[in-house]
Amino acid sequence: MSAPSLQIGLAGFGNVGAGVYKNIQKNSHLLLERSGRDLVVRRIAVRDPAKAREVKLPPELVTTNLDDLVLDPEIDMIIELIGGIDRAFAFVKAALENGKAVVTGNKALLAERGQELFAIAEEHGRPIYYEAAVAGGIPIIKTVQESLIGNHIQSVVGIINGTCNYILTRMTEANLRYEEALEEAQKLGYAEADPTLDVNGWDAAHKAIILASLSYGCWVPCDKIYVEGVESVRAEDIAFADKLGYTIKLLGVIKLHEESKAIEVRVQPSLVAKDHILSSVKGVFNAILVQGDVVGETLFYGSGAGQDPTSSSVIADIADAAANIDARDGSGFITHGLYGKPLPIEESVSKYYLRVEAEDRPGVLARIATVLGDHGIGILSLIQPEDHNEEYAPIVLMLHFAPFGRVREALKVIRAMDCIRDEPALLRVEDLG
Repeated sequence: MSAPSLQIGLAGFGNVGAGVYKNIQKNSHLLLERSGRDLVVRRIAVRDPAKAREVKLPPELVTTNLDDLVLDPEIDMIIELIGGIDRAFAFVKAALENGKAVVTGNKALLAERGQELFAIAEEHGRPIYYEAAVAGGIPIIKTVQESLIGNHIQSVVGIINGTCNYILTRMTEANLRYEEALEEAQKLGYAEADPTLDVNGWDAAHKAIILASLSYGCWVPCDKIYVEGVESVRAEDIAFADKLGYTIKLLGVIKLHEESKAIEVRVQPSLVAKDHILSSVKGVFNAILVQGDVVGETLFYGSGAGQDPTSSSVIADIADAAANIDARDGSGFITHGLYGKPLPIEESVSKYYLRVEAEDRPGVLARIATVLGDHGIGILSLIQPEDHNEEYAPIVLMLHFAPFGRVREALKVIRAMDCIRDEPALLRVEDLG
């Protein structure tokens, strides 16, 4: 008796879509043995069938109309890899309403409109699988959703954008300026021609929103999180951090505040101690630390992007859906409703690195210290290099734990002082234990 087939409609044949198709064909027998289903790609929707591609696009399967996937009664599952938000939302919504299970790697779609889509999925008894939306080949969604189901998640902290990690790695190891490291990343294909979503932090922010929502059972609005990218990180900050025993990483930080039941979600370049494991994560790799109240600290490390790692996550979701396709229950998102109030960024607390370019004359440092003291911010240490030949000199201050809002208010006063040149650099110092 032949195994039942699972008929797939694949929307998008870019880097990841091509990898999904290629690897389903390559490992078809393995997938049949492990899932009990013969995975068959029935239709592939693309914008431009004539576009040159590394993976051959089978012409007999091609359509340019997404409705051909949604309205085909033989198709059991839709794989959404077209990207964007509005068009993708309409497509996934229609697929769910027409009884299709959905697999997506679209982090922006889920972060911006996931709450709506999971409600539609629940209403129609069809699941959404989304492992590929966060951290490429690292199975972090399944881990949080299934393996850590018996834990209250206390925090999730990670390097979740490979482009930024590559840029910061090269700035650290090769003493490159930000612009030079970005250009190198683009030449190697690690950064897009338009790298905005990567370098401004929002790619990582979308992933952080998904992880926060999954960990705490509610959807955190995009306008309630704080996001900074790596565009303002300078070579001198990398060098000073090194002298102080730190590296700089772009971190997604998700924390539960037990007393208030508030969720802190932010993305910022941060100082990480050199002896911490996240400091050793280099290049385009990702790493995520998850702290559970039962399991303790766990680390997940791997390639965060690329055709094969990401397609591996998509195919894992397809296999999961194949095993549960007939259940017709559950949306793929578990709402446990324990938490829900986003923590205002002004109330988040950490230590800080502050660099100012100050006029080199007596009394300036005392004025800066007075402003910090007036705002209740202590100084842990400072560096004032002697080998400068200009009228202005850098002063680097390591600040004690303080609310972010209070530090920013102090920084406004310092920035307005007549002895300060250029924009001060303020970075978090993450206390990761």
